Amino acid sequence: MPGVLNRESPSQIEAKELHPTFGAEISDVQLAELSDEGFRNILDLMAKASSSFVQYGFLVCRNTGLTDVTHVDFSRRFGDLDDIRPYMTGGRKPRYDYYELFDAGNVDQHGVVLALDSPRSHYGKGNGFFHVDSSFNPRRASYSLLRAAKLPPPNTGGNTQFVDSRTAFDTLPDELKQRLLAKDYVGAHSLHSSRKRGSPDFFADLHPEDYPMHRHRICQIHEPSGRTNLYIGAHLHHIEGLPDLESWQTIWSLMGWATRPENIASVEWKSEGDLIIWDNTAVMHRAGGGAFEGKYVRDLRRTTVHDAGPTAWGLNEKKDTRPGFNSFETPASKKLQAAMT
Repeated sequence: MPGVLNRESPSQIEAKELHPTFGAEISDVQLAELSDEGFRNILDLMAKASSSFVQYGFLVCRNTGLTDVTHVDFSRRFGDLDDIRPYMTGGRKPRYDYYELFDAGNVDQHGVVLALDSPRSHYGKGNGFFHVDSSFNPRRASYSLLRAAKLPPPNTGGNTQFVDSRTAFDTLPDELKQRLLAKDYVGAHSLHSSRKRGSPDFFADLHPEDYPMHRHRICQIHEPSGRTNLYIGAHLHHIEGLPDLESWQTIWSLMGWATRPENIASVEWKSEGDLIIWDNTAVMHRAGGGAFEGKYVRDLRRTTVHDAGPTAWGLNEKKDTRPGFNSFETPASKKLQAAMT
């Protein structure tokens, strides 16, 4: 049963367990007002209470009081931030004053709800699959911090769901687990792949194989906990060295195992200012659909922290070549560019 984790810090923050293996929640902590000592106290509380970033892969923060400005400032405490410059194509302007804020909402630059058949809606369908933020980049992400700026009416959907990818590895059938460890497979990740998978008819002329992919090992040690993690998700296009059929069979076997109902936590957004922090090297996530789509505003904004660990770059060149779409000139990529404007 979910319960209250022990308080062992001067910050006096109570954390309620949301899932027995990887999720917790805190409430009414004004994150923007924390001193450096207060921030360290929160991290210390998480560690002493089995740790929301070690034992638990995601932390829900209710009623944080964050704004765009303080969201970005708070996120910087976790490390260097990614930005959206590679995705600003076709004269598109960001909806916010900060390039560090990724648009995870369903509205256009004027705040109007996107039509279900709009190019950007087709682009966003890929987010409905369980994935890891930025696995398609040469340098992967560590934490993501997603905040609700405006929410649809209650009971219209839009939950964010999480999968415990460390427990997924722990519970694999022994034969498959030993195969993964012995083979030490490398996965090739592609943003184009997840976009096409989400809306194959709309992106029928897009061929992910025509574009660079970035390589990360399937089985990785999650350094804070020392546990093995399955680094998979919707951006994973193929496993290197395997025939196409065997690659897909392996990927979908792993995804099917990881996303069993008992390994999923679904988080309801309750009020503006709610924030979810998750560790992309320990969990997968997806955007839930619902009756709000095409009708009501669901304006979510995300910051993404660059991984600073020794395996952050995977097997890739340490060069900032994030796969934006400005440099692509083929007809297929022009349609993808249109979906971003």
